[in-house]
Amino acid sequence: MKHYVLKKQLFLSLCMLFAFMVSIPIYAQDNMQVEGTVIDAVSGETLIGVTVAQKGTSNGTSTDLDGKYSISVPQGTTLTFSYVGFETQEVRVNSNRIDIRMKEADKQLDEVVVIGYGTQRRADVTTAVSSVDTKDIYERPVTSAAAAIQGKAAGVSVIQPSGVPGAEMVVRIRGNTSISASNDPLYVVDGVPTTDIGSLAPTDIETMQILKDASSAAIYGSRAANGVVIITTKGGATGEAKISFTSYLGISKVAKRMNSLNTAEYKELMDEIGMIKVPDGLTDRTDWFDETFRTGTNQNYQLSISSSTDKMKYHVSGGYTRDAGVIKVSYFKRYNFRANLENQVKKWLTVNANLSYSDYSSNGIISGQGANRAGVVLSVIGTPKYAPIWDETPGHEGWYYNNFYGANLTHPVANMSRTADNKSKNNRFMGSGSALFTFTPELKFKSSFTIDRVYYNSTTWLDPIKTDYGREQYGQATDTRSLSTILIFDNILTYDKKIGKHNLSLLGGTSSTRSTWNQSYQTATHFLGSDIKTLNAGNKVSQGNGTTASDWAIMSYLGRVSYNYDSKYLFTANFRADGSSKLAPGKRWGYFPSLSAGWRISAEEFMSGTSTWLDDLKLRGGWGQTGNQAGISDYGYLQKYSITRQNWWEDGKANAMITLKPSSFSNPDLTWETTTQTNIGLDLTVLNGRLTFAADAYYKKTTDLLMDVPLPATSSIGNIYRNEGKMENKGFEFSVDSKNLTGLFSWDTQFNISFNRNKVTKLSLQKVYYYASTSEGTNEKVVRMAEGQPLGKFWGFISEGVDPETGDIIYRDLDGNGKITSSDKTYIGDPNPDFTFGLTNNFSYKNFNLGIFITGSYGNDIYNASRIETEGMYHTRNQSTKVRDRWKIPGQITNMPRATSGTDNIKASTRWVEDGSYVRLKTVTLSYNIQNNKLKKLGIGRIQPYITAQNLYTITDYSGFDPEVNQWGGDARVQGIDWGTYPQVKTFIFGLNVEF
Repeated sequence: MKHYVLKKQLFLSLCMLFAFMVSIPIYAQDNMQVEGTVIDAVSGETLIGVTVAQKGTSNGTSTDLDGKYSISVPQGTTLTFSYVGFETQEVRVNSNRIDIRMKEADKQLDEVVVIGYGTQRRADVTTAVSSVDTKDIYERPVTSAAAAIQGKAAGVSVIQPSGVPGAEMVVRIRGNTSISASNDPLYVVDGVPTTDIGSLAPTDIETMQILKDASSAAIYGSRAANGVVIITTKGGATGEAKISFTSYLGISKVAKRMNSLNTAEYKELMDEIGMIKVPDGLTDRTDWFDETFRTGTNQNYQLSISSSTDKMKYHVSGGYTRDAGVIKVSYFKRYNFRANLENQVKKWLTVNANLSYSDYSSNGIISGQGANRAGVVLSVIGTPKYAPIWDETPGHEGWYYNNFYGANLTHPVANMSRTADNKSKNNRFMGSGSALFTFTPELKFKSSFTIDRVYYNSTTWLDPIKTDYGREQYGQATDTRSLSTILIFDNILTYDKKIGKHNLSLLGGTSSTRSTWNQSYQTATHFLGSDIKTLNAGNKVSQGNGTTASDWAIMSYLGRVSYNYDSKYLFTANFRADGSSKLAPGKRWGYFPSLSAGWRISAEEFMSGTSTWLDDLKLRGGWGQTGNQAGISDYGYLQKYSITRQNWWEDGKANAMITLKPSSFSNPDLTWETTTQTNIGLDLTVLNGRLTFAADAYYKKTTDLLMDVPLPATSSIGNIYRNEGKMENKGFEFSVDSKNLTGLFSWDTQFNISFNRNKVTKLSLQKVYYYASTSEGTNEKVVRMAEGQPLGKFWGFISEGVDPETGDIIYRDLDGNGKITSSDKTYIGDPNPDFTFGLTNNFSYKNFNLGIFITGSYGNDIYNASRIETEGMYHTRNQSTKVRDRWKIPGQITNMPRATSGTDNIKASTRWVEDGSYVRLKTVTLSYNIQNNKLKKLGIGRIQPYITAQNLYTITDYSGFDPEVNQWGGDARVQGIDWGTYPQVKTFIFGLNVEF
C-alpha cells in the first residue's frame, strides 16, 4: 500500500511539474485562476489524475488525490477534461470555479462478454446473448441469484411460484422445451456447470450472461437445451485493498387478506348443507389469519475484502442471510463463504482457485394442497372461528383442538406444527483450480479441475401428544441423508491470431464429468415423549429403511472456430460430442453442432455518412442443436427392480429373503432429447451510445421428447420411459436501453418484452395425457395435453352461471345430446402468457439515486383451485365471505350457486379460471451516496444508505393472493394452478453499504 501511495504522489508531482513548465509561456497573458473538483457522475467518487487542459494549447494540469485542480487560463477560453474510460468534456471559462461530473464513455461495443469456455468482444458476438445488469443486487432483498434475472433480459421468464422462504425460482429461456425432462437452464458459475445456484450469495456476482440460442449454447452440448446462464463471481479489485460491507434489515407482510365466515354464518351454511350439526350459542374465538400469519423479517450481512497487484489478485467474502417468512415457523437461513484467488507465478503460468462453502437450511411449510392434507393456507379459511387452538377437554391437555362436531378438519396451527420441527440442511462445497499456460501470446492451454459436493440432511418430527396422527404413531421421526459429488476435469487449448484485418480464434478440448450419489433414510415411531426427537429414542423402526446409491458419467469433446474480418464480417462454428453412461452402448454419443454469422453493416464504406448518429448496426443469424438428458435416470436404459421385504423371523434365524420384482422395462433405444434452434437478430446503437436496440426472432424444435408413457392395464409394469413426440417454440423478443437524460440529473431506461408460442406437435404411443387433480371432491384432472396444443392448457366444462330456479351451475351442452357428460369438456384456459415484459428506470441527481423496476405478464390464465375449497360449499369446512351471495330461493339472480353436499357445482369449469395478467411494481429503491474528505481521512470511501420496497403494488384482476403462482413449481406440464399456495409478500428494506 505504501508503494502505491508513493507511486501516486510521484505521478501527481510529475504532472504538476509538467503543468508548471508548460504554463510559463502564457503567464504574461491576462489570465484568471480557475479551480474545481472532478467527480464520477454515477458513484460520486472523486477522480484522480483527470487531465485538465486549455483547448488548443499545451497549458494543462491534473486533478490531485481529492479530485481537485487549479489552472490559470484566459477568460472566455475553453477547458477540456479528459480521463481514460470517461467521456471528454469541454467547458467555456466564465467563472473562477468549475466543478465537473464526468460520465463513463460508452463501452458497449468493446465490452467483453463471457461465452462458453471463453470471452468475446460484444461487437463480434454473432449469437443471442443477453447481459444482466447486476448493479442493483446490493439494494434488493433477493436471496436467490435467479431472482436477479427477473424482468432483466428479453426472452427469459422468471417467476416465483411460491412465497416460501428460500423457494427456488422457475427460470425459462424461450419457453419450455421438454415435457418430462428438466426445463431449467444450465448454470455455469466460474466455469463450474450446475443446475442449482441456491447456495450462491447474489452479492458475490460480478457478471451474468445468458446464452439464449443454440448457436451460443451448443458448446455445452447435452446439458444446454434450455439455455445457459454464465455467472462470474468477483475477483480482486485494482489498487489498494478494498473492504466492502453490505447489510439490510426488512419486514414483510402478506399483500392481501382473505376473509372467512363468522361463526353464525358458518352455522347457517352447515344447516343448509346438512352434513353436520353445529350447536347453537357458539361465538368467534380465534382469528386464524392472525394465528397463522405474522410480520416476516429479512436480514442480510455480507463482508468482502479484495485487492490486486501485478502478480496477485484476491477476493474473499462471507455472509449471513435469514428470511423469517410470513407464515409462522417458516424460515430460510444461509451462511456463505467464498475465496477467489489468482496468481501469476511466471510470465507463462497463471494459477487460479475459486473456493466456496455454504450452509443453508429451511423447513417445509405444507402449502399447495387442500386443508385436509395439512395445507396451511387453505386451512386458515377452512377452520371455523369458534374453535380454540388447544383442546380444553379434561385428559386432553396439550392436544390441539380437533372436536369439530363430526367435521374432518385440522386447524392451521396444528398443520404448522407438522413442519415446525422439520429441517432441511445443505452443506455445499464448490472448488475449482486451474492452471493457464501461455506458450505464446496467441497460444494458451488451460487445465482445470472442479469438485461440487453437497451433503443433504432432512429430519421431520410429528409430536406424540399435540397432533392426531402423532398420537396414533406415538410420535414419528424421519432422517434422510445424502451425499452428492460431481468431479469435472477440463482441458482447453486456444489459439488467437490477428493478421492485418483478419482475426482468427480456435478452441479445442475435452471435458470429463463423473457423479456419485448415495442416500440413507430411516423412520422411527413409538417415542416415550416429546423431549428427545432423534431416531434412537423411537422404539419401532420402520421396515422401509435403507440406503440407495447411483453414479453416472459424461465424456465430451468440443471445439470452436471464430473468424472475423475487420470486425465487419463475423463467423462462428461450435461442435460438441457427448457420451453418457445413462444410455445404451449403441446410443451413448450425441453430436451437437452450431453455426452463426454476423454482418456489421455500420462498418461498411457506404454507411460512412451515418457516422454522426449511427454507432453500430449489426445483422446476425445462427443455427444449432443442443441436447437434454436431465430426465433420464442414472441407469435409464436398463431394466430395474423393486425390492420387497418379508417381515417374519423364526428360531432367531432369518428365513425370509427379499424378493425382486421388475419395476421398469429396459429400453436399448433410449437417447437424448434434441433441440434444434434457428435465430435471427438485429443490434442497433445510435446517438453516441444513448440508445441501444436489439431484436430477435427464433424457432426451436425439440425431437425425441423424453416421456414417461403409460402402458395398457394388462401390462405388469405401468409405464415405460422412452423418446416420444415433438414440440416447438417460436417467438420474438425486443430490448431497448436508453440514456434519456445526462448531466447533473440523469435518467436511464431499460425495457424488454418477449413473445413466445409453445405447441406439442407430435405424440406417438398415447395421443392424450391428463394431469393435475386439484380437488378431493371430484378428483378431476384439469390439464389436458394433446397434439396441436400448448403445454398446460386447462380442460373442463364451460360454466354459464347459476340457474335462477335450481341454484345449480349451468354447464354448456357442447355435443347437444341433452346431457352433461365428459364429452362436453373442452379447453377452458391457457396458462401461457401472450407476452411478458420488464421495465427499469434509474434516476440520479447529485448523490441521490432512484431505481424503479416494473415487471408484468399479459394473457395468461390461472386455475384458482383454492376457490373450490373456499367457495365450493360441498363439505364441512368454513368458506370465504364471498359465499354470502349464494343462491337461496328460486328466482334469485346471483353468480354463487346453492350450498349442497353434492359435487356437481364444483366440476372443473370456467368458473375457476381467472385472468392472471398483472403489472407489478416489483422494486423501488432510493439511495444516497455519502462521500467527502472527512470520510476519506477516516479511510471510508463511501457510505450508501438506501430504502427498498418490493412487490409494492400489483395491478391484476386475479382474486387470489398473488397472480405469480404455480402449485407444481417448474413442472412444464402443469402451470398456473393455485391450490393454497404460500403467498408472496410485500417487503420494506432498510439497507446500508459501506466501502473502506
